[in-house]
Amino acid sequence: MRARIVAIGAVLVAAWALVVLEGARGGLTIEERRIGDTPVTAYSGAEDGPPVIVAHGFAGSRQMMQGYSLVLAQAGYTVYAFDFEGHGMHPTPMGGDVNAIEGTTQRLVDQTRAVIDAVAGDVPVSLLGHSMATDVLVRVAQDDPRVGPLVLLSAFSLAIDADHPAHLLLVTGAWEPGLTDFAVEAAQMVDPAAAVGQTVTADGIARRAVLAPYAEHVAILQSRAGRAEALAWLNLYYDRTTSAPVPVTGWALIALLFAVTLLARPLAHVVPVSAVSDAPLSARHFALVALAPAVLAPLLAAPIDTRVLPVLVADYLALHLAIYGVLQMAMLVWLGRGVPRPSLLAACVLVVWALGAFGLALDRYGANFVPSGDRVLIILALAVGAVPFMLADARAAFGAPVWQRIVLRVALLVSLGIAVALDFEGLFFLIMIAPVILLFFLTFGVMGRAFARRTGPATSGLALGLVLAWALGVSFPLFSA
Repeated sequence: MRARIVAIGAVLVAAWALVVLEGARGGLTIEERRIGDTPVTAYSGAEDGPPVIVAHGFAGSRQMMQGYSLVLAQAGYTVYAFDFEGHGMHPTPMGGDVNAIEGTTQRLVDQTRAVIDAVAGDVPVSLLGHSMATDVLVRVAQDDPRVGPLVLLSAFSLAIDADHPAHLLLVTGAWEPGLTDFAVEAAQMVDPAAAVGQTVTADGIARRAVLAPYAEHVAILQSRAGRAEALAWLNLYYDRTTSAPVPVTGWALIALLFAVTLLARPLAHVVPVSAVSDAPLSARHFALVALAPAVLAPLLAAPIDTRVLPVLVADYLALHLAIYGVLQMAMLVWLGRGVPRPSLLAACVLVVWALGAFGLALDRYGANFVPSGDRVLIILALAVGAVPFMLADARAAFGAPVWQRIVLRVALLVSLGIAVALDFEGLFFLIMIAPVILLFFLTFGVMGRAFARRTGPATSGLALGLVLAWALGVSFPLFSA
């Protein structure tokens, strides 16, 4: 009865979330285009308003920016959101020197200008970007009369000065203190007395720095206050009075993914029961299984040259996970905890639900999850490490109390931290996968646990190894030096 109530509740939550998320898209024409090799999503309503170009941050995609894109399009603007090189569905890897303005940054500037060339009309184009894109957009706007107002989210750019950009709104998450200081300083270049929430003007220059409440570097992309400020800023520049609702799409997306995660439990009941109960490891044995691989994996992987795949640190991560998993599994076998045969039927059901229901919902409403053709080989390479790691992790967590499962997850993050410390310059971008792994265990991990209860740890380990490889393979930016 309890499981049935949870399932009914999850369906109702999912239904509410879909109403909100689809409602945000209602009445709009949404088209997929290509400008050269650049994938572009064009959003337009009944009114053919001024063009707005929207650019994402590092490891982002145009889907991540649709909270802003949809609101602006509903207000009558014509919005063009695109994927930078190496991101989302763009087939061309990022290139150049990431530490030089004339390198990677210049390539992204040129790419953005190509988009402007394709959509610029008789009125100035406005630019909106997040994080990495903020510096790119500021440089794009330099001495380009086609560019009008800029809206920068979580911004940092040394190219901002007292005269440029002329019309600039800076939106910063309330939980981003360093970037908040930068935004205020940019406004104070125009008026030394400028403060948060105040619009300052002087000699044709207009600036405003605002905070998005309860938001950090990612949540700002769904901030209702931030989206309202962006629309008001563009309306001010273009002398427009159009308005649009700002729906709670961020909470709706979280609710939808939460509901999909919960529904994995009743779904697991479609497969036959084949699992057996297992007692937790003793504290001494658990410490060995959890901590030894975390320390040994980065030490063993450090001397090996892994610069093989055209994607940032993915090849190293595959090696790290493979060593980690093999070591952990060897210890489990030594302790008499071998992995039983998986249920292939249950594994297939779990993979289809995780990649189909969860993955497609995320791809439509939140972030890119469908790989481009070039990423298939990367996903396969990551699976070589992710599958043995997840098989070992699932076996170690099977029958374990909550605190042991938490320690197992933290140990992986610590292990990756050790790897970064050993080669900070080469593996710095491993830091970006910490949120991906946390999200993975909070969602897919819960799904896997529901299936493991019925069919054993090997089923969830095999399925989640493939899902982890997929999730990581679509997250890393493609890069070719």
